[in-house]
Amino acid sequence: MAIDIGGTKIAGALVHPDGTMTAATRRPTPRGTDPEAVMAAVTDVIADLSADPLWERAVRCGIGSAGPVDTSKGTVSPVNIGAWRDFPVQERVTAELGARGARIPVVLAGDGVAMTAAEHWLGAARGHANALCMVVSTGVGGGLILDNRLHAGPTGNAGHIGHISVAFDGEPCVCGGRGCVESLASGTAIARWALAQGWTGPDPTAAGVAASAAAGDPVALAAFDRAGRALAAAIAATATLVETDIAVIGGGVAASGETLFGPVRRHLASYAALSFVRGLRVVPAALGTHAGLIGAAAAAMMLTSAG
Repeated sequence: MAIDIGGTKIAGALVHPDGTMTAATRRPTPRGTDPEAVMAAVTDVIADLSADPLWERAVRCGIGSAGPVDTSKGTVSPVNIGAWRDFPVQERVTAELGARGARIPVVLAGDGVAMTAAEHWLGAARGHANALCMVVSTGVGGGLILDNRLHAGPTGNAGHIGHISVAFDGEPCVCGGRGCVESLASGTAIARWALAQGWTGPDPTAAGVAASAAAGDPVALAAFDRAGRALAAAIAATATLVETDIAVIGGGVAASGETLFGPVRRHLASYAALSFVRGLRVVPAALGTHAGLIGAAAAAMMLTSAG
């Protein structure tokens, strides 16, 4: 059983041992400040799943949530869900499942960790014992596979590459740090920098900047080169620290294809210089919009086994 909690939608599905999904359902994430309204949407998703004949065969439940998360406490404080601060989602979902006869383990994971679990199970990191997987979208997140195990860390935030500092005197980041990858390479950062440099495209988003870059606009190309350099520096630093041999990048900004991946790979050669990281590959994620639900299920399997 998988539940994917994000700023725009709350989705659920029953995920089978081969990764196929049935009973997929979703609700919009309520806006506003009422935490119970958001939980009500989660409850509706669970109710839809419980109506499926395969409900009784579920053996565990995975929750993938936008972060920050604290898996040691079972709580979430998603930046893009203002109503939830230290919300005990793991406890509440466990109670809701129990009330419907499903007394099964419930595992909480951040969305970057869930995406990593999905890509290692069925996607671009499959077959790699050590991998970094990243989501580059309005924010930048990620997770780690080390020795074929999902390495989530004590609070579930290991691999959060978006808040590695890659610019010593860079601009302040929303996290309180300075020069973070997210402040340079997120979709928001790419569009903001391009506009500040005089770019005047009709669509003031990262997708609009990507379209202009593909058409040869020099400012748009420079914006993606800047983002690619930041990502390359962080990927190389991570690979040097823990010896990953592949970096998988997904998320909305990754949909720009070679507009992003070209600069990342080009700059990577300058940062991944030691012999044990020179062969590091950077590839697109394979699972797209299904990664959230598949990842929630995969994280539940991997973290339950690890525990």
